[in-house]
Amino acid sequence: MFNKIKIILEMIKFEHTIFALPFAFTGAVMAAHGLPAWGKVFWIIVAMVGARSAAMGFNRWADRTFDAENPRTKERALPKGLVTPRQVVLFTVVSSAILIGAAYMLNPLAFALSPLALAIVFFYSYTKRFTFLAHAFLGLGIAGAPLGAWIAVSGKFETPALVLGAAVLFWLLGFDVLYALQDIDYDRKAGLHSIPQRFGVSRSLWISRASHAITMALLFVLAPLLSLGGYYLAGVVISLLLILYEHSLVKKSDLSKLNFAFFNMNGYISVTIFFFTLLNFLA
Repeated sequence: MFNKIKIILEMIKFEHTIFALPFAFTGAVMAAHGLPAWGKVFWIIVAMVGARSAAMGFNRWADRTFDAENPRTKERALPKGLVTPRQVVLFTVVSSAILIGAAYMLNPLAFALSPLALAIVFFYSYTKRFTFLAHAFLGLGIAGAPLGAWIAVSGKFETPALVLGAAVLFWLLGFDVLYALQDIDYDRKAGLHSIPQRFGVSRSLWISRASHAITMALLFVLAPLLSLGGYYLAGVVISLLLILYEHSLVKKSDLSKLNFAFFNMNGYISVTIFFFTLLNFLA
């Protein structure tokens, strides 16, 4: 059993929770105007782990037929038979229950919205079958991290939370478009939809850049909304430089550094925003 769990955690890239978790912490810190109570932090972490694990487990189950045909993904655990669809469904159900349980421990609004959060991330797995805007639906799902953490701390929706959620949505959209460049040929062959499949490599690169430009603009907008000072702004500027570097790595004529740009740079960006936001309130 433990071996199967290990395989599933490897299959869903459990370590990539780092992408969304720092933005969840950013939302929590902004809502609390400093460090939230440690009990809140604990249950936010539990909820995030449950949500992402459920989302990725469901995605691997829903896409198992396509993954078996795609040269990039055919070595994943489900296509290779290392785990069964039933085991992945059970893992997804347990992960969903963990999210809902953690949301219950946070506050009534978080608990009430937890099924909606699951519905959004589950629905995303089917969007590539009918719309090239699948990246935006994934962005909406990830935007739930800072929004959910904000609600976990404050118990309500607030305008800055929506601005931060929108920034994360476009951040995710921008780098998911880059990631989808790897599958452009398979998507066309399989009849799947994506921005690269619809618009080609060159235009997709510009769409990604425009999305990240919107992200940075929204992060700057947050400064006057929350009276954030120099430390926060320094973090946004550093993140802007990281995004510019990320896009310098990916060119129409050379996609060899795509994985580095995707996995490394976006982790650095989310951690940078969180660290300097926290420093803003603690300094």
